Amino acid sequence: MLGRLGIGPDEEAVYRVMLKDGPGAVSGLAEALGWTEERARSALDRLAALSLVRPSADGGPDRPVDPELGLTSLLASQETELLERERQIRASRVAVAGMLADIRATGGHDVTEVQKLRSMDQIQSKIEHLAETCTTEIAAFVPGGGQSEEHLEAARPLDTSTSDRGVRLRYIFLDSCRNSPATREYVAWLGERGGLVRTVPRLPLRMLIYDRSRAIVPMDPAAADMGALVLDGTGALTALLALFDLTWQQAQPLGESAVEAAADTGNDLTPPERAVLDLLTEGMTDEAIARQLGVSVRTIRRVTADLSQRLGARSRFEAGVLATSKGWVNL
Repeated sequence: MLGRLGIGPDEEAVYRVMLKDGPGAVSGLAEALGWTEERARSALDRLAALSLVRPSADGGPDRPVDPELGLTSLLASQETELLERERQIRASRVAVAGMLADIRATGGHDVTEVQKLRSMDQIQSKIEHLAETCTTEIAAFVPGGGQSEEHLEAARPLDTSTSDRGVRLRYIFLDSCRNSPATREYVAWLGERGGLVRTVPRLPLRMLIYDRSRAIVPMDPAAADMGALVLDGTGALTALLALFDLTWQQAQPLGESAVEAAADTGNDLTPPERAVLDLLTEGMTDEAIARQLGVSVRTIRRVTADLSQRLGARSRFEAGVLATSKGWVNL
């Protein structure tokens, strides 16, 4: 668990010995742990970089910092970084939405950079072509929660072909897909082929990026039947790449639960609960929130009721006010 704070098994072992036995020379630490001095020194250097050990005022061996101070400081630093990543993601979402709106309004200035696909057959043909010709990576946002068995089976041949060629697959699903046995089975199969899957509470749109140089996005994220855009070498593609990379850093590997993720960062809320609160404060209805998070309306109402009870709120408005005062809402 401490790995998320940058503390590896060796560092943790040395830190525990120092907290128990007090400051000690590298040779003494190595002997206590049955290690080589080089291994002990490497762990000690890493602890110093994390400010978990400090030079002794008496000129002796480095002393361990009180864990209540040292570990709490590391956690606070990580929380600050997380909040900054969330701010950057929100800014990227705004930029992407603006660029896509401009593209839809103007049709783009260069037809070789922006291509419009009107029918599902055109979109599927383009996906197949780009998947078969890409050489390094496919990165994707996959909204909608748990995927149907039919959809997953249709995706299997392309995923097989690309992974067999050594193309890296990085997919980001919604957290709600964890409740889908078919999706979990597919992700396990994908992992055996080298694919990487993470999840987040919410995604801004469906997106496929090939070799970090070409992307397919919906013309209107709220209306899939409006068609899609193929972006090639545009400013919008740069923004989409930044959005994917930031979201990937914030996402959790599928094997980790939301509760574990919240515990690791010291948050009062799980990521899905925070997403529900954020959307509630944006004025969305339960139905709209359910669609965006890929879960049932019943689930949203259950989460909302639980949050209101924990906050002691008697209305949605009061829940929003109290959540903001606790720092539970991303402003």
